[in-house]
Amino acid sequence: MDEYNWTPELLPLDSIKALTDLPRNIVIAHRGTTWWAPEETEVAMRWARNVGADYLELDLQRTKDGYLVALHDESLLRTTNVALLFPERKDCPVSEFTLDELRLLDIGSWFNKANPGRAREEFVGQDILTLEDVVKMAEGYRILRDQNGKRLYSVDKKGRRHSRYEIDPADHGNRPGIYPETKEPHLFPGIEWDLRNELERLGWYHPDAGKMKKIQIYQGKVGIGNTLTRVILQTFSDDSLVKLKQVFTRRIPVCFLLWLGEGPSDLKENTPEAYAEKLNYGIRNGAIIAGPSIGGEPNCYPDLLGRWQHDMIRRAGMAIHPYTFDTEEQMLAYTGWNPECPGVSRVDGMFTNRADMSIRFYQKRNGRVSLNSNVVWGMPYNLQKEKQFDEVEDIFRKLGQK
Repeated sequence: MDEYNWTPELLPLDSIKALTDLPRNIVIAHRGTTWWAPEETEVAMRWARNVGADYLELDLQRTKDGYLVALHDESLLRTTNVALLFPERKDCPVSEFTLDELRLLDIGSWFNKANPGRAREEFVGQDILTLEDVVKMAEGYRILRDQNGKRLYSVDKKGRRHSRYEIDPADHGNRPGIYPETKEPHLFPGIEWDLRNELERLGWYHPDAGKMKKIQIYQGKVGIGNTLTRVILQTFSDDSLVKLKQVFTRRIPVCFLLWLGEGPSDLKENTPEAYAEKLNYGIRNGAIIAGPSIGGEPNCYPDLLGRWQHDMIRRAGMAIHPYTFDTEEQMLAYTGWNPECPGVSRVDGMFTNRADMSIRFYQKRNGRVSLNSNVVWGMPYNLQKEKQFDEVEDIFRKLGQK
């Protein structure tokens, strides 16, 4: 956009290194899935891992007693039975509930009512996940429960309870990364430090990369969980972006999400000037990935990844992870693989509610292999090209086995 006299900020050397490590053509399982199962539940995350997603995406909020939980909405009304169990507190935000209180809620039954054609008995009674739960599922575990389906716990030296886990008998051997978002961070001061501390406790982050937990990976399976890019952070918030840069002293990938709106961190107008200002802000504050919304059915979001927006992001040297892909028509339009209108791909990784569809899309076009030449601890990144694809029904059948 030379006519706008735009000069991109220069990416710092550590950002360039993080970009070099970043896998390409990745499938990011948005909330696990919102299509096949209730979002951000155990069954959604285990499904996404088994189907072969590269990253499990989750939204982070903080409970009254300081646990990081995976939940998208500030309100509990849409996806839980809070109005039934806590009628006097039904309009309260997540931050006013303890983890034990939240665990009483059913976050699965609403999906069956909203989507009768995709309803399943096992969705009833799904409970709220913590960040630790999602990390453990990425490692091939499931939550350990008694014969009545209740969680079993252990207590750490600080007196905090943690769920117990067991090897998932339905595990396919895929080891995805995680892609957490600091959701509504203005409501949770210090959530960036909470995120770093929890990832460090779980072995998924350390200022010295060599001290991170080693995750066993398998030939022909997703192996991003054992790489330096096992965690990608994301935020819409200008303020949270700054704090993430301050808190994570070893640079890890950060995606700066873009939305057109009236919020304090939103793009106020979809113009080259406003877009350039946003990208430069992101680069100055540690972002190496731009995450613009895309147009098209069914969400009909503002299209912030047209050709001129794509050109500006590429000029800035950033990777592109747009949201949210739900149809093959969207994938064809933004990857440049539409035979009727071929072009340059505007996608390095896609947030998708249909990880199964996105994986099939890449496989059909021989574009599913990530950076094969990059090796971390002697193990390849992602060898999805030869992966056998299980049907959705088969995966859910295996997940339901005891």
